[in-house]
Amino acid sequence: MAASGRTTDKATGTRGGAISRVQTYFASGTFEADIARRVAIKTESQNFPASASLAECYRYLETEMKPSFEKLGFECKIYDNPFPGQGPVLLATRMENASLPIVLGYGHGDVVRGMDEQWTRGKGPWETARDGDRLYGRGTADNKGQHTINMAALGAVLAERGGKLGFNAKFMIEMGEEAGSKGLNELVQAHKAEFAADVLIASDGPRVKQDRPTMALGCRGAINFDLVVDLREGGHHSGNWGGLIANPGFILAHALASIVGPAGELLVEDLKAPPMSKAVKEALADVEIDGGDKGPQVDSWWGEPQLTPAERVYAANSFNILTYWCGTPGRPVNAIPPKAIANCQLRFIAGTNVTDVVPALERHLQAKGHHLVKVMPPPAVNDGEFPATRTEPDDPWALFVRDSLRRSSNQKPAIVPSMGGSICNDIFTDDLGMATVWIPHSYASCSQHWPDEHILMGLSKNAIELMAGLYWDIGSGLDVPKMR
Repeated sequence: MAASGRTTDKATGTRGGAISRVQTYFASGTFEADIARRVAIKTESQNFPASASLAECYRYLETEMKPSFEKLGFECKIYDNPFPGQGPVLLATRMENASLPIVLGYGHGDVVRGMDEQWTRGKGPWETARDGDRLYGRGTADNKGQHTINMAALGAVLAERGGKLGFNAKFMIEMGEEAGSKGLNELVQAHKAEFAADVLIASDGPRVKQDRPTMALGCRGAINFDLVVDLREGGHHSGNWGGLIANPGFILAHALASIVGPAGELLVEDLKAPPMSKAVKEALADVEIDGGDKGPQVDSWWGEPQLTPAERVYAANSFNILTYWCGTPGRPVNAIPPKAIANCQLRFIAGTNVTDVVPALERHLQAKGHHLVKVMPPPAVNDGEFPATRTEPDDPWALFVRDSLRRSSNQKPAIVPSMGGSICNDIFTDDLGMATVWIPHSYASCSQHWPDEHILMGLSKNAIELMAGLYWDIGSGLDVPKMR
């Protein structure tokens, strides 16, 4: 699988030397200082198009990312978003030899709202605080800490190899992921050659267990919609009209119960996931779900029957109710409500016929006699729709990364075909046509998107060692997959 026609300079340094360099970087406190500096920039993309938030996102790229990449020998370009009021994108590029593979990295420097008044650790979200193994701060886990780890690993390999990586590298930092990556698809489409690469190796999301290296090869998609029962104008006194006029809350509840059974099983055949491939099933055979010390425990009785918990979340489709509204929630009155609404979502894997989701649901409701229930699009503020993607577990790049992580950690990494969270992976798989391998550096109980977000320092140290080993292995040229 060696890359065709590649040439490399005479090797210097060692793999162990690169790992030793990141260990020194970590132990010296520089890692923690780098994150503290980056967390302090208030890059809240969910406040767009507020000018202050947008200015902070530009500041993150111009004063923090651009100088950091330039120190590593990258050329940097900052692109304005084609959508007015949305976050910019930085592309850092370092080309050593046209015969070498191009590895694209990705991170997002924007964060969710700080929720300042709800923090219980340190002085709030914009100042990191250390408590034992935990480092608190908005963006520590999602995603400033994760791309800081990968950037430092690149720097260690460069230093150990005498100023060479042994491969070509590009690194994208976007500033609108938490706002839906608006405009990123259009930007990449307009500059395909500049963003082109052979593989995406990036970091976001949590490991399946905090002490087990994890690879995610894509993500589940989502489509949101409302189920609505709208019977009449206004509510009517429950004493005078109870038993005489239909209650939309019950009608909607019965319809929902026909979609998902009492044990969480999906009852609509046309909404189910396509069968698992042999490679996917084998990859998930030894994956355990662990939410960490403060995370929820898996309800073993809930979900698709005959599937393991890992298969349910990474290789199956699931239907969920996100909100259920009927009457006057929080302040009930003695009246039969006129309307009931459930905001629902289907999380689906690659291969699902997305265009048939709504028609299939409508067919099911009609067949079950729920003719008063309408499938409607959700409000625009909560459309929540994104595609499913997946690189197969037996892809040459997936196998290469797996072997490198195993070499560094002395254990087989968990391989997740489709991570549960949303990410703009379709831009890389569909628009740019490359394999994608995500190596998460966080854990499930990190409180991302919530007050007291944090990373684990022990996990971070392990992660930076893994990434230094991986980048070293790519630059060695041995068994590296062929260029696309």
